[in-house]
Amino acid sequence: MNMTDFPQIHNTELAGSRIPATDDFIKSRIFTVRGLQVVIDRDLAELYGVQTKVLNQAVKRNANRFPPEFMFVLAKDETDELVTNCDRFASMKHSSVPMRAFSEHGVIMVASVLKSDIAAQISVRITRVFVAMRKALASIAPILMRIDNVEQRQIADRTLNEENQRRNEERFDTIFRAMDGGDFPPQKVFFEGRHYDAYSFAKKLVRKAAKRIVLVDGYSDEVTLDILSQKKVGVAVLVATSQKMIDKHLTSVAVEKFNKQNPTLTVKAVVTFHDRFLIVDDKDLYHFGASLKDLGRKYCAVTKMDAMFIPSILERI
Repeated sequence: MNMTDFPQIHNTELAGSRIPATDDFIKSRIFTVRGLQVVIDRDLAELYGVQTKVLNQAVKRNANRFPPEFMFVLAKDETDELVTNCDRFASMKHSSVPMRAFSEHGVIMVASVLKSDIAAQISVRITRVFVAMRKALASIAPILMRIDNVEQRQIADRTLNEENQRRNEERFDTIFRAMDGGDFPPQKVFFEGRHYDAYSFAKKLVRKAAKRIVLVDGYSDEVTLDILSQKKVGVAVLVATSQKMIDKHLTSVAVEKFNKQNPTLTVKAVVTFHDRFLIVDDKDLYHFGASLKDLGRKYCAVTKMDAMFIPSILERI
């Protein structure tokens, strides 16, 4: 078990939150247990601004939403090691209350059952740190492969005793568990001036939809509608954007004209989103580093995310 140390990504502090939700702070709350990156219930409660008891009660009430890959209870030896290595857990040394560990998916699910604005915002920050860790792991894959080759040669060496073989197998298990689900989401970067490439990519995503498109983009305008008009016939569109853009660009007149030719478009004002998301048929989720209308104007990235986040996003629109 160890705290995971990965390169720094963008630091911010959540407005209105007393929790110092910088990336370094969050990373200091992430441990590797059983080959998984996890956050302990007490740390997660601190980040979400609730009592540990309240968090765990919410988890118990929704036990069916927390399978083992989302949450597990620490064994005594795991708890003892955690208490030994972290002073802030000293009070748990003689406690009979079990400590729970939450994976990346579990962190998001806790935010969902707590139904707290702070939890929702902090969960996004934690998720970004988890993503950064996965990217860092991918970047050191060649090193892991070299380690793998060395250890395979060691295993092949008959002079190794059983204890060394057992240790090597544990190292393999740790690496494979850390890379489990290693189908890293497809990513694409658009460089400055690649307007047509960006437009073509966005159009392909829109054309993928067979039933519904949901776009969360606080800066949607007529250019956005031009891209969405490339959808297939019969595909419904929901655009969640700022009231300012609705008043200025996505007016009732604009929506009416769009629907006469490309039904059916619905526009909704939202204030709780900072990032841009595109959801295709409620099963594919894409995160955009820039507004749809601005793709190709400056450097930006598009990343396909885990579909398990879709319900949490939809219920906040």
